[in-house]
Amino acid sequence: MDQINTLDANALSALKRSAHENTPEAIKATAKQFEALFLQMVLKSMRDTVPKDGMLDSESTRFYEGLGDQQLAAVLAQRGGLGLAAALERQLLQQAGLSPTTVMPTTTSASSQPGVSQGAVAPQQTSPAATPSPNVSAPVVNGAATGDAQRFVEALWPQASEAARTLNVPAHFLIGQAALETGWGKSELHMADGRPTYNLFNIKAGKSWTGATVDTQTTEYENGIAQTRTERFRAYGSYAEAFQDYARLVQQSPRYAAALGQGEASGFAKALQSGGYATDPAYADKLTRVINGNTLRQSLLASAR
Repeated sequence: MDQINTLDANALSALKRSAHENTPEAIKATAKQFEALFLQMVLKSMRDTVPKDGMLDSESTRFYEGLGDQQLAAVLAQRGGLGLAAALERQLLQQAGLSPTTVMPTTTSASSQPGVSQGAVAPQQTSPAATPSPNVSAPVVNGAATGDAQRFVEALWPQASEAARTLNVPAHFLIGQAALETGWGKSELHMADGRPTYNLFNIKAGKSWTGATVDTQTTEYENGIAQTRTERFRAYGSYAEAFQDYARLVQQSPRYAAALGQGEASGFAKALQSGGYATDPAYADKLTRVINGNTLRQSLLASAR
């Protein structure tokens, strides 16, 4: 518990469980985590006061500054911070009628030690014979469990990085769009016999598509009104093929020219929507929120450890 930080999904889960025990060590860990979150808000407020008109300022740099601030807040809290955690710990111990010296013995497992990768990495699908891991899924958008989202990121990062180089955009933009389109993998399209389509971007087949397809119901918008239709979508042999086809589509279609080289999540999302990628009038806003959201941010940082 002494090693808990704001970006460790497993440690946070352990903290939630231990909080119900009302033991001195659980109270201490909870107080530290509270101060870490408070410090994170302070750092964010400080960042907001800095002018954002420099040559190197962009949505991408602010994204990674946010990652650094989250980790810095956790480190500061572990090292004593502002003293808020200590004061809160004393108050909670007093309310619970406990002594700070009454520490229960604890057992440390490999999964809670610092420096140990949290969560299993889902296998990368690179051939038609591969099947998607059942763990590469999570609820839609920012309601995703961080551990599941981390596995989603780790499984797709190599393919996303390659496609992103083709489009000259940050790789996490493509991860965010795949997460939005499939609900972090939970709503990925499957063939009638249950085989995966690997279609992470829900690309429709169209008349020029000669590969495998799958028909499924989808929601389309006409004049802002949602309608349910049955549409035909592309099916691939691997996630690598899906990213390659997506990159080819965006790069070669004049409709999406404005998305190429975009460094801002909002600019990338708006370029896709204005090019007709989706009929949902809120698509750009939804995609921007996923790309800039805490779930993707925390998953990226956890994957980098």
